[in-house]
Amino acid sequence: MTPGPWYDHNPYGTRQVIGTVRALMRTDGLDVSLTAIARGCGTSRNFLYANWRSASALRLLALKAELAHAFGTADRTHPSDGTVRGITGHLVQVARVVRRHPTTASVARSSPAALARAHTAVDGPLVRAAIDLISDLLHPLAPHGGLWSDPALHSRAWKILWVARPAALCPEAVGDQDREEALDRALTGLLDDLLAPWDSARQPPAPDSQAPPR
Repeated sequence: MTPGPWYDHNPYGTRQVIGTVRALMRTDGLDVSLTAIARGCGTSRNFLYANWRSASALRLLALKAELAHAFGTADRTHPSDGTVRGITGHLVQVARVVRRHPTTASVARSSPAALARAHTAVDGPLVRAAIDLISDLLHPLAPHGGLWSDPALHSRAWKILWVARPAALCPEAVGDQDREEALDRALTGLLDDLLAPWDSARQPPAPDSQAPPR
């Protein structure tokens, strides 16, 4: 990989700070402190506080970055072709990446109550970030106007997040092939059902107006 520009390694740069938080969270989960972040970046608590106010704000930015990374990883390995089948495969892979991510496991160890709340959270910046990423995938299913032109499809983004979280936030299944495959199959079935109205492969062919009467 080609090295990034010099400012990517600036200890005071946003990218470097968030990268440090992401690395720390992979072992310490939500227990990462402002002091630990400052030490890891080679900067000071005062600098971090002046720019981000709290460790929790930095942890949130790091989790958003990890979520975007999960979608990016899925796009490389299981890219969506804009069909229901392609979108489903992409989302199942996203859930698998999140489930297997070291940060998911470390949060489960350090803050089990927080992980439990994440299963049922109805709002919040991380929920909204996930819905935005899912919505981007659904746009091709409404070719004339996109997601906003189809209220029913627009509502599916939230429903997809609701059914995907149990499969994604289940680090205890990692390493158990049968259990992981069961989670993937269950999520695939639920996504297929949610998106069935937009699956052109399932739609009956349009009647041929030129066909002769029988």
